[in-house]
Amino acid sequence: MASLETTDIFRGAFYLCMGGDLESIRFRMNGRQIATFLFNGKDLSEHDKAYVNGHALVNPVQFREALNHLRDILFETLREREERYDHDRKRAHRAHQKRG
Repeated sequence: MASLETTDIFRGAFYLCMGGDLESIRFRMNGRQIATFLFNGKDLSEHDKAYVNGHALVNPVQFREALNHLRDILFETLREREERYDHDRKRAHRAHQKRG
């Protein structure tokens, strides 16, 4: 079973269409926040070669659904991260106020 990472949401949707499983989404800062999708699945390396070489074929309806699914997961993850950040920031602010 192969594992592949991509920051390209379209490529990720293609992997889903080809039977890949989204294992995780990670974020890093590079002047802006960048999401990296990690996929696992059988034959992903071969499918990736077809994608890069422009020989990939996919059902367009399935592709649209996979793309929307990835977007939903991405935005849900971002909201959860933002809520945790806001909670931690507010908690730190309250602790500072108690000391003063």
